[in-house]
Amino acid sequence: MAERFRYLSAEWAQEAGRRLQADLTPEKMKHLTSSMLTVYTDCPDGLERAVYYRVVEGVVEEVSLHERELPEAEFTITAGYDTFARISRAELKARAALMSGKMTLRGNLVKALRLAPVVDRLNEVLSTIPTEY
Repeated sequence: MAERFRYLSAEWAQEAGRRLQADLTPEKMKHLTSSMLTVYTDCPDGLERAVYYRVVEGVVEEVSLHERELPEAEFTITAGYDTFARISRAELKARAALMSGKMTLRGNLVKALRLAPVVDRLNEVLSTIPTEY
C-alpha cells in the first residue's frame, strides 16, 4: 500500500510542494506571482495551523507549515479544518466556499475570485496526495 501522509504534517507539506512543482506548469498557473496563507481553525488537536504557498511566475516555490509566527501573504484565507480538508480533496471549490461564507478572505476579493480557477488547479493536485485527514 502506498504511503499515506497525515494532513498538515511536515511530510504532507513536502509532498505537496513536490507534486505541485512537478504537475503545475507556469502556463497552467497563468504565470502568476502571488502568495497565499491558509489558516486552519478547529484542527482535530485543538490547535490553529497555517499553510503558506508562494508562487513566482507560475512556479510553486514554497509550501510551508506554520503554527505561531505567520508569514505575510497577499491573500490570507481562514476557515475550519473540515472546510479546507474538503477543498484539498477537491470535494468543494474554493470560490464556492468563499461565496457561501465558509471561509474569510483578507486581500483583494476581485483578484481572488479571478484567481479561483488557478487555486482549484492547485487543489486538484493536492487531492492526489494519499492523505489521512
